[in-house]
Amino acid sequence: MTDPLQFSQSLRGWMDTFFHRSMHDSARFVKASGFSMPQFFLLMQVHRHEHCGISDLSEHLEITNAATSQLVEKLVQARLLERAEDPHDRRAKQVSLTLVGEEIVKKAIAERSRWVDDLAAVLNAEEQQKVTEALEILTEASQRLEVPERV
Repeated sequence: MTDPLQFSQSLRGWMDTFFHRSMHDSARFVKASGFSMPQFFLLMQVHRHEHCGISDLSEHLEITNAATSQLVEKLVQARLLERAEDPHDRRAKQVSLTLVGEEIVKKAIAERSRWVDDLAAVLNAEEQQKVTEALEILTEASQRLEVPERV
């Protein structure tokens, strides 16, 4: 039986490694692409939810509606986002990715997760099976803890 402290430390060690590597690769992609991190996070959030309102994005990014509108405007001008009327509230606008924006997000995701493919390649079949089972358990457990997002 695994000691709860040992389990917690192992999980935190993996989280630290994963987070560091993921953020490093994301930051490198963002810098090379000429985006700011807030612009990149906004693109990723829109990708995740397909259509987002300005107030939902500002709440998620924890910045003002005005700052969010400025970020959105720059990304609209760069032809990465498009705005449309919210079908439920004609006063509000919905933001979605353009095809160019979607391609950039896909490249960012591929760049960020490339090292996962490299990691999988160094594990043998038995190790891959163990990790798969553990990750499925962790994913299911984390979903039970999640509070649904508004965006």
